[in-house]
Amino acid sequence: MTTKNTVRWHRRGVVSTALLAVLGGVLAAPMPALAAPDVPTEPVVTTASTSWKYLDDGTDPVNGSGALRAWTAPGFDDSTWKSATGSFGAKSGKLAAVGPHLPATLLNHYLNGTAAPTVPTYFFRTSFDLQPGVADAVGSVLGDVVYDDALVVWVNGTKVAGFVDDRVTETSNQEYAGNSGGDPVASSFTVDPELLVDGTNTVAIALYQDRATSSDIYLDVPSIRLLPVQDPGTPVVAPPTRVILTPTTTPETSQSFSWLAGDAGHASGQVQLRPASGGDTRTVDAYQAGLVNNNPKPHYSATVTGLAPATAYSYRVGLEGSRSEWKTFTTADPAATDFQFVYYGDAQIGLDSTWPEVVRQAEATATRSVGSVHAGDLIDTGSNETQWNNWFAGMTNSAASTNVMAAPGNHEYSGDKKLAAWKANFEYPHNNPSTATIGAMAELAVGDTDVARQYAAYFAHWEEFAAETVYYTDYQGVRFITLNATRDSAFLTPGTLPSCTGVECPSGKVSRLWTEFQGAWLDQVLTESPSKWNVVTFHQPVFSTSAGRDEPVLRELWVPIFQKHDIDLVLMGHDHTYARGYLNTDRTETAGITDGPVYAVSNSGAKHYDLETEAKNVWTNNNATQVLRGEGVTTYQVVDVSQGQLVYRSYLAEKTANSTTALPIGAVYDEFTITKTDAGQKWVTEAGITPPVVVDPVDPVDPVDPVDPVDPVDPVDPVDPVDPVDPVDPVDPVDPVDPVDPVDPVDPVDPVDPGTLPAPIDAATLTEQNRGGITVPATATPGQAIAVELGAGNANAPVWPWIYSTPTSLGKATANASGQISVVVPADAAAGTHRIVVQAADGSLLGWAPVQVVPVTTGGGDGTGDGNGSGNGAGSGSGGTTGSATSNTGQLASTGAEISTALIAALALLLVGGVTAVVAARRRRAALDTTIELDALN
Repeated sequence: MTTKNTVRWHRRGVVSTALLAVLGGVLAAPMPALAAPDVPTEPVVTTASTSWKYLDDGTDPVNGSGALRAWTAPGFDDSTWKSATGSFGAKSGKLAAVGPHLPATLLNHYLNGTAAPTVPTYFFRTSFDLQPGVADAVGSVLGDVVYDDALVVWVNGTKVAGFVDDRVTETSNQEYAGNSGGDPVASSFTVDPELLVDGTNTVAIALYQDRATSSDIYLDVPSIRLLPVQDPGTPVVAPPTRVILTPTTTPETSQSFSWLAGDAGHASGQVQLRPASGGDTRTVDAYQAGLVNNNPKPHYSATVTGLAPATAYSYRVGLEGSRSEWKTFTTADPAATDFQFVYYGDAQIGLDSTWPEVVRQAEATATRSVGSVHAGDLIDTGSNETQWNNWFAGMTNSAASTNVMAAPGNHEYSGDKKLAAWKANFEYPHNNPSTATIGAMAELAVGDTDVARQYAAYFAHWEEFAAETVYYTDYQGVRFITLNATRDSAFLTPGTLPSCTGVECPSGKVSRLWTEFQGAWLDQVLTESPSKWNVVTFHQPVFSTSAGRDEPVLRELWVPIFQKHDIDLVLMGHDHTYARGYLNTDRTETAGITDGPVYAVSNSGAKHYDLETEAKNVWTNNNATQVLRGEGVTTYQVVDVSQGQLVYRSYLAEKTANSTTALPIGAVYDEFTITKTDAGQKWVTEAGITPPVVVDPVDPVDPVDPVDPVDPVDPVDPVDPVDPVDPVDPVDPVDPVDPVDPVDPVDPVDPVDPGTLPAPIDAATLTEQNRGGITVPATATPGQAIAVELGAGNANAPVWPWIYSTPTSLGKATANASGQISVVVPADAAAGTHRIVVQAADGSLLGWAPVQVVPVTTGGGDGTGDGNGSGNGAGSGSGGTTGSATSNTGQLASTGAEISTALIAALALLLVGGVTAVVAARRRRAALDTTIELDALN
């Protein structure tokens, strides 16, 4: 089969002065402008309107008769393939929901049609057409996909995107790939517009199962959109997103910033800052931190030094014409001791629903927080930009005003084995382990033996890899330490590894050595710590809590270091449960009082696991006690730091129907206090237990108790007779802050009250980054009732729908059991693009999606003309010529000016090459009238 691509010569440039003079002399009458071709405003591929050819029988589409990827190219013969519109999928061989998605077209699930093994790879092809001149006018191509388990996309035979495709080879079309990641994943991709041609453009997709026993498969391509070329030299006005503060080693006098550029064309970045109280604005250049996950927008980071301690600064990031809003942060105060920080477990699942609500509650509770620690698995798939967007959206306020200290989890490596996205999104101190900071372990790499050379190669690779994943910072008397507990020989092995044989070679024990490497560094970091308090955060727990999990290597190598240095808090995630406890050797003679490290595991997302049975309890089987453990709970933790105490409180943010707690949402779920003297004496006391009193020779009146009546911290009433637990405790029914509604401290004007219309979302904050979350029809007419899909996670939820541009409330609605509401487009809605915006009951953004409002068609007229498409009698349809003029002759319609003979001659001269000063304005991608034979791909 043969296909032809029409030649497209584009001459965009400057005509010579002489020719312009000639043309100017012959133009006695005005010349109508030749309009540039319009780039389609509607998606060229959609779920509902696009028909796909697909192959789902387990065969190879080329079957050895051509190049491996010949099936992705234009002109490939797919006439024998099936044809249908999306979405596509199967659940155990049936047309049933795959997670929250119900496929429209059933795919053949199994090779034999009835049972495992599953079809390894499915193949899809579709196309869209562009009118002459349109391809060259396209500036960017954006696509959205939802898939399970892995995906690769080609346009006109060129690979443009891959998701969880690290197992895909170039040796076979039929193969298993991807990872079992639960529900289908939504992602976005971009396409180099150079790949587009006038005429037919082919989109090809390979969808992969991850294993022969997989229970489901799914694919949806909600849209592929084209955007026009921007004016050259003019930055696109698009403010940065993902603005985040991260700490330096000297947070009193410096601050690190990171962000994602608002547009792919933003080739530089800056931080501008000034004292919040007023003063000169300082501008600091940023460096480009990377392009990752097929996202064409660059990441930027900068570290600003020379700041004043204990000072509030206003700042913004971006570049001229596209900067963020002004935000404020405050540098650390070396003379202060009192502050709060928040500890989050895994966010991972529910990033667009549970996660922002958890953060909102934490922000309302921890009003004095200077930052947050995160125990890994911020997202579910490291290569998924939609998930990163959602995680950052939940942290919008906190991340831009307080420091974020995050540890990578195993899911950050999913689809991103080298943590490229992590290192692009975050800027952390480079004080990670190296041969200079691991003590005697460094001697293993000294010498000229095979063993020493291999150790040296591993240590050099690990030093580079540990950067920004293993680090520490000191903040007002607390040393925050972050470790990387994920162990996988794939990313821990250097690209070039010296050969070595024998049991002494490190290559046979990489996972263990990586843990030892960090442990040796940790021992030194704790030995040298100048801080009174030491807190360590990492992902996989040393004492696992959920069923079937255990980390004996971490426990063996790290727990002795924690115990040796009597670290204060060991904060972990991974298990999607809650637990808190201690080693039995740290018990005292007094019930409710221990004197060693506290180990905690928490979960801050919507993913939940079962607790381990008592018989297999990893804690009790390893000489440890669980003070509290629970499943079906989503929590956040607030730690209050003062001169002599750390007060830890865990708050219940969400729970499942089978949760192990009867406490209400918002309640304190767990609580304890660590009291420590300057001499190092320490007690960990359960709620309600008073720590022992030790006479301090420096201060016999107030040795260890920061709430002593004569303590200047609380000179009036340290205990607070109104609320002995916490004077601003929102659950205290007599709390003066909220006498009406103890659950909500801002009642009686309760923003969560479903009877109160919330303020509309600022239209300026509705960007491509937070687009989605809901699904609406592509078009609607004034007065039409349309269905809005909110997703099963919002079943029976009260919501507030709006229509924009000017925010107009569509009333209050309650989703049905399927997570769907119905709204009516206002009868006076103007034709054009609008946005349906849905707010949750608390006023937060649930999601938004565009809808094209079109007038009801009533007129006639034949809309004739040579252009493609149709128009009405008045010429307002999408015909080949623009405007009100119509033509039945195939010629340009006259507008009153006749083209003179001299002008025709000049134009002819231009066409045959008489112009000598032609400057190409963009690109060359068309070929001469070329016939592409399919055999040429072999």
